[in-house]
Amino acid sequence: MPRAPYSRMTYPFTAVVGMDDLRLALLLNAVSPAVGGVLVRGEKGTAKSTSVRALAAVLPPVAVVPGCRFGCDPAAPDPGCPDGPHEAGAAARTRPARLVELPVGASEDRLVGSLDLERALTEGVKAYEPGLLAAAHRGVLYVDEVNLLHDHLVDLLLDAAALGTAYVEREGISVRHAARFLLVGTMNPEEGELRPQLLDRFGLTVEVAAPRDPAVRAEVVRRRFASDADPAGFAAAWDDEETALAERIATARARLPRVVLSDAALRQVTAVCAAFDVDGLRADLVTARAAIAHAAWCGREEVTEDDVRVAARLALPHRRRRNPFDAPGLDDETLEQALADSRPEDDGPQDDGPQDDGPQDDGPQDDGGPDGGPDDGGGPGMGSNTYGSDAETHEKDPLPGDGEGAGEPTTAPRGEGGGRTDAAPAPDRAAVPPADPFRTRRLEVPGIGAGAAGRRSRARSERGRVVGSTRPAGAVTRLHLPSTVLAAAPHQLGRGRTGPGLRLAREDLRQATLEGREGNLVLFVVDASGSMGSRARMAAVKGAVLSLLLDAYQRRDKVGLITFRAAGAELALPPTWSVEAAAARLTGLPTGGRTPLAAGLLRAHEVLRVERVRDPRRRPLLVVVTDGRATGARGSDSLGEARRAAGLVASAGTAAVVVDCEAGPVRLGLAASLGQQLGAQTLRLEELGAESLASTVRDVRKAA
Repeated sequence: MPRAPYSRMTYPFTAVVGMDDLRLALLLNAVSPAVGGVLVRGEKGTAKSTSVRALAAVLPPVAVVPGCRFGCDPAAPDPGCPDGPHEAGAAARTRPARLVELPVGASEDRLVGSLDLERALTEGVKAYEPGLLAAAHRGVLYVDEVNLLHDHLVDLLLDAAALGTAYVEREGISVRHAARFLLVGTMNPEEGELRPQLLDRFGLTVEVAAPRDPAVRAEVVRRRFASDADPAGFAAAWDDEETALAERIATARARLPRVVLSDAALRQVTAVCAAFDVDGLRADLVTARAAIAHAAWCGREEVTEDDVRVAARLALPHRRRRNPFDAPGLDDETLEQALADSRPEDDGPQDDGPQDDGPQDDGPQDDGGPDGGPDDGGGPGMGSNTYGSDAETHEKDPLPGDGEGAGEPTTAPRGEGGGRTDAAPAPDRAAVPPADPFRTRRLEVPGIGAGAAGRRSRARSERGRVVGSTRPAGAVTRLHLPSTVLAAAPHQLGRGRTGPGLRLAREDLRQATLEGREGNLVLFVVDASGSMGSRARMAAVKGAVLSLLLDAYQRRDKVGLITFRAAGAELALPPTWSVEAAAARLTGLPTGGRTPLAAGLLRAHEVLRVERVRDPRRRPLLVVVTDGRATGARGSDSLGEARRAAGLVASAGTAAVVVDCEAGPVRLGLAASLGQQLGAQTLRLEELGAESLASTVRDVRKAA
């Protein structure tokens, strides 16, 4: 099977050290793109992008209709192709499978294509320019940092991947074309998570991490140096393995239609999905398709229990999340019990465990897991990257993050501790777990921004309601028809109009101005001093901040966390998209000591100053959670310092909200005074809840 010519920028797929789960997930999708793509989660520098880019080079070449911009198959052309109609069996040309990369900053026009509205209005023709979905048809569409992509683009992307068709509907003009591709997204969870609804749309997911064995790490560096020194020579050394892998993919694709999913195997698939209590039926469909693909890859024409086991380990971990702070994972004991319970009663003892009867010659591993360690060879013929050699069997290790305790916060021992006077610092107390989160009221930045798309504050955006029109500087993407007609109307006589048609010129065109919502930088400044009082009170404060973090996640905000206690303030979490990291830092936050309120505000001022330079379009919202007390070293004017720090923050024009945590029958009103200094809205802790706000509105209406 001929392969695509080697690219100097492509690292050989078979030369990647270890990463067995990642390679298997990619190969299963290469065999059957209907599996639904792969989401690769892991820390930076773990060969995620290298592996994905290397896959395209081993995919079989595709035959296309000459001149078709949408890559139609000559044997079965798309009947609705915008460049068609094409005759079946027409002349064909062969080209390598494409790898198309979608950048994080891409627009909707770049993804789905754009219509030349100027030509459509002035010439009366549908001039459509295909986008990246058309270019990726019958190839690989790769989205690096998919968690940073705008939600509406992710929705479009996953819809096209699921339907195999891309739709463009604008200003009464409709275009559709085939878009079947292998979708791969990579992400670093530390930079933010995908919403659970979007996670579910990816077929498989794998967790990757750098190896901890120094010998394996040395081999990674050795191969990287060899590739950088002589890319062509390094690739040539792995050419036999690459060719064999390409042939095996093609063979598995040809075998795929003949693979049988028996009723017994289907019952195992559904039993496993039910055992893990996943939502909907997409998990059952994906697991079944992955099991069929694995059987074809291993050379079998009937799905076995081992195929179901491998498929479940790749298809279910990310579907078990119940809230954004849950870590993906799969419990092996539950999986094995579900498989055992769904076995036919007449099965013999040979199926009592996850192991097979003996080595097989038709799979990369018996159950899809790592082989006990990544490849430790120095080159072709010396390693274990043979994807199912006769001499090897493999045992499955748990995925990173698996296990009963994965992702669960540690609850510190309960200790004594009540409120302390401000005259002396309270002793440190163990971290208190937060109370249950609740739905909060929406906190907004005043005015209209122009930042990244989100769901918090008002902003000019590419999606939303039409609020006006402007004359476009470049191409028109969203025509405002009434304004265009009004601009052209006074010139009709001068342009010699005699019939019913409207004569338009370029200067008549108007672009619609849309108003939607933006995501903001929400910087939390949390008082963790001894003045915050009892464990129950601190648990309530943490629960409130956790609720605000959950709200920030849903509104696509960037978040940061500053805490102040004892001698100063600490940037517990620099601004990031990972609200999970913020929640983890909050849960483990100890309390006690003095209340350096001024230090917390000054640290916030500095962080926001840097972020304005780094991300100038993202407007900040400062949320200060405190009772308003300020204590410092003996003899210092702590309250005066806090007021001056608040004035400095206010002078920068930072929108702020103060959450008043003061409790007890006698209130000093210090938090409200701080809110006035900041020019901020002040809310009592119990007023944060959306239900509290709704009940207040109802009471006002009843009184009226």
